[in-house]
Amino acid sequence: MLPTVPSLADARAFSRRLRAWYRRNARDLPWRNTRDAYRILVSELMLQQTQVSRVLEFYARFLARFPSLASLAAARERQVLAEWRGLGYYARARNLHRLARRVVHEEVHVYEGALPAEPAALRALPGVGAYTAGAVASFAYEQRAALVDTNVARVLHRVFAPHLHPKRARDLKRLWAIAEAVLPRTGRAAWTHNQALMELGALVCTARVKHCARCPVRRVCQSTEDLDRGLR
Repeated sequence: MLPTVPSLADARAFSRRLRAWYRRNARDLPWRNTRDAYRILVSELMLQQTQVSRVLEFYARFLARFPSLASLAAARERQVLAEWRGLGYYARARNLHRLARRVVHEEVHVYEGALPAEPAALRALPGVGAYTAGAVASFAYEQRAALVDTNVARVLHRVFAPHLHPKRARDLKRLWAIAEAVLPRTGRAAWTHNQALMELGALVCTARVKHCARCPVRRVCQSTEDLDRGLR
């Protein structure tokens, strides 16, 4: 059964409440204070399967050693891996290095030394999947781009489509469609919306516990616990 597409009113109420909550509760993380596409890409790759607290130990040091795509492209792979040591999942570092070399040294000047802004173009680069492409497009270039990682999938699943199973490919595809449907109208608002979705999944609508009583979108959530339904 296909999920119910959120109504325009529900989509707007969801995003409005979400963004207001984020402005009051967002963590101060270094990659949220930049629009540099390279720095955002580094953060997104580091955060794959790695806790924020762990990434914070490596992020600034890595960027101090490789402050730009050009400096990363000029390095040897062993130097990149040495700076990545301790984060694990070294394929991420290898792909990042390959990506830098492709963007910087592309013979036909497709990239002109910079990361592209469009999700489709980003996905053509090594190690960049649908989520990472959406994240870079949204967070660096303020594109109106959807993104779905584990946290976002959980939130959208619980709020709009509790009958879906986020780990099932066909259902994840439907969650991507919901993510598109609830995007606000402008890229600037989408930046806050996407950050807020991820933050809500990390801090409130967590995998282990649903903190429904303090959730900003509980009024439009289809999975709110019975105890909280009196607030509707």
